Amino acid sequence: MQLTYDNSAERAEEMNTLTELPFHPPKSISQGAINGGQKASQDAEQRGTVYRVNPKQPKASSCCCTTARARMNASREVKSVELPNCKLIKGIETGAEDLEILPNGLAFFSAGLRYPGVKSFEPDKPGKILLMDMNEEDPTVLELKMTGSNFDASSFNPHGISTFTDEDNTVYLLVVSHPDFKSTVELFKFQEEEKSLLHLKTIRHELLPNLNDLVAVGREHFYATNDHYFVDQYLRSWELYLGLAWSNVVYYSPDDVRVVASGFDVANGISMSPDRKYVYIAESLAHKIHVYEKHANWTLTPLKSLDCDTLVDNISVDPVTGDLWVGCHPNGMKIFSYDPENPPGSEVLQIQNILAEEPKVTVVYAEDGKVLHGSTVASVYKGKMLVGTVFQKALYCEL
Repeated sequence: MQLTYDNSAERAEEMNTLTELPFHPPKSISQGAINGGQKASQDAEQRGTVYRVNPKQPKASSCCCTTARARMNASREVKSVELPNCKLIKGIETGAEDLEILPNGLAFFSAGLRYPGVKSFEPDKPGKILLMDMNEEDPTVLELKMTGSNFDASSFNPHGISTFTDEDNTVYLLVVSHPDFKSTVELFKFQEEEKSLLHLKTIRHELLPNLNDLVAVGREHFYATNDHYFVDQYLRSWELYLGLAWSNVVYYSPDDVRVVASGFDVANGISMSPDRKYVYIAESLAHKIHVYEKHANWTLTPLKSLDCDTLVDNISVDPVTGDLWVGCHPNGMKIFSYDPENPPGSEVLQIQNILAEEPKVTVVYAEDGKVLHGSTVASVYKGKMLVGTVFQKALYCEL
């Protein structure tokens, strides 16, 4: 697939700060660089040099900025692809970064994410989980009440979500949250009659410091993406700027936690094929979706990668057709350098037959930010599509 670029567009502002988030370094990084990272970074800044975590690495040259801009698609303008039957969803004003639709048409939205370096319209309010019944003629959202004696709703900061349905049809919702900008997975039991979520457990682990998204393979079993390597905010900025590609994917169970894939330039969305044989991973700043084969021992083997020419975010899989629906950022620079007069655009890809030699990639929806600012996710149900964003609104479309 080839998208349209406008090389005459004004150059976006150079990156001042990229973002923050958490991780454990590769063996090539000295412990001193980690422990003294903040001071070393400040010293390097004062000297006017680039801070390098590995002294053997060549100095960053002037091409670093060019490379960072290319990875961000900083000069790209969006070629509009409209859908005739779309409307904004009432009740979503501060983002729906991720969403998941159950086979019965109930859709969960992760709303109100506060993410370092990214705009928030309600930075002092906790996030929430919203519910929509897509079987209704004019569906609306309602906020699910969250209960549980050990759950602090005031610090809830939801990011990626995934559901798991047990043999007795009990639905569990797993939510990446960032209380105080750390990373946890919150496990809830969905209580449909009460329209509530019962909090069961908070999951933390040293291999899960920079969580972005997850895909559940059991009630307390999942694959998850870490989108950064470093915990320190300053080092995270350089990690992105230099394109270090040190983020990874972790398999988690109560008895076994391990890295199963690594070397990503911002590992972002993750999902799974309907037959549960393949795992799909979005690598945002490489503009790729990777296909991995899943094995009985939970290891992953890389099969193929697909270039998408856009910053891929969350991946949803149609349980009927197996098609991938991907929320994308046409111009990533506009996400991190938010300007209400020149907002980030939105883009939705449909990928058919991803295992084929030449998958079919279709831009189903694209616009320059007049409607949606920064699409992150799209999912379909019976000819209807939902599109969510990082920090703004959400869209309901009839296809």
